[in-house]
Amino acid sequence: MWPFKTKENRAVASSDPFLGEFLGARWQARADIEKASGHAVAHRCIQLIAEQLAGVPLKVYRRTDDGGRETASDHALYPVLKDTFSPLLTAFEGREWMNVSALMYGNAYARIERNGRSQITALHPIPSPSVTVERLSTGRLRYKVALPNGGTQTYTQDEMLHVRYRTKDGILGLSPIQIASATFGLALAQQDTAGAAAENNFRPAGAMVFPEKLSGPGKDGAIAKFKERFVGQMKAGEVMILDGGAKFETFQFSSKDSEFLESRKLSNLDICRVYGVPPSAVGITDDATYSNIGEESRALVTRVLAPWAKRIESVYNTTLLSPEARKTHYIEHDLSGLLRGDLSTRYAAYKIGREAGFLSVDDIRAFENMSKVPGGDTYMQPLNMAALGVAQNAQASEAQQ
Repeated sequence: MWPFKTKENRAVASSDPFLGEFLGARWQARADIEKASGHAVAHRCIQLIAEQLAGVPLKVYRRTDDGGRETASDHALYPVLKDTFSPLLTAFEGREWMNVSALMYGNAYARIERNGRSQITALHPIPSPSVTVERLSTGRLRYKVALPNGGTQTYTQDEMLHVRYRTKDGILGLSPIQIASATFGLALAQQDTAGAAAENNFRPAGAMVFPEKLSGPGKDGAIAKFKERFVGQMKAGEVMILDGGAKFETFQFSSKDSEFLESRKLSNLDICRVYGVPPSAVGITDDATYSNIGEESRALVTRVLAPWAKRIESVYNTTLLSPEARKTHYIEHDLSGLLRGDLSTRYAAYKIGREAGFLSVDDIRAFENMSKVPGGDTYMQPLNMAALGVAQNAQASEAQQ
């Protein structure tokens, strides 16, 4: 070897993530939030959570002196959360916008509009990418909103409703898509690969094999006759008769194709795990049964919707209600409608509540969205049950008589 010759080290880049993982590299795909939210499973997860929470009642309640509560329908905020979020959006549309923004970007913003008496009259959602948040020296936050005309508008913390997902600094929330960017990046790469294969690959259904080579006219005639007899939706299932030693051989999926399809299924399940949504809720029913679908539906409410509802409620209460107002009022979702069982299950539960004495006829009818009836506000008490000491006193009174 020539003594002055140097050894050249070349770096070879590969687009195959599995090869990179085998050689010690990590899959570093990064998913664009807008593109990732367009993935079928991600879109359905976001849509499911956002619509379910926007569809349940979000009410303002008033605490009563007896420790109970009542709906504060006379509160200025009540129609904003129930009917009209803003002049352009219904309450459902506005709440859905806020939910989608939090699920995609990790941050949801709405400008608070107040009247001359400082009562909230509207909430105006703002696109999350157009908002910049700063912490001032006082510890308060300031929001700068990029306007369509190129200018900016600044709002104080008291003028902005801000829902965050998993914040690290108390200023901004983290996007679920960015937290699991490798998961979404891999799913999108697989989706692009499948799309390119569908667009560019040549995959005929099969081939006609003849024992002898066909001439040009004979080949064209065989193809034309085959298409005329067997190709088309109305000709499916026709009996094929081949003569002259001809054979029809179908092309099967290769093991590589099967592995690719399986990897896409696993990526879909990973996206469900990111949002905590049961696979059956987004249409993945490979291993689903009737019983576990029912359990997964209840799990969706208790493990996914309930935590998101609590996150939203805590922000709405601290931002939309003053400290003095929070002593007597609070905002809460009503998720009971999502936990209702089938008809027989509900009626069995009503029977238990009625016989135990803690549900009246009117209470039960209210659960079923029925109007009250005369005498429906009475509560039953079983004859063999009474408060401690009451039965003994009654027996003593009877003995004295």
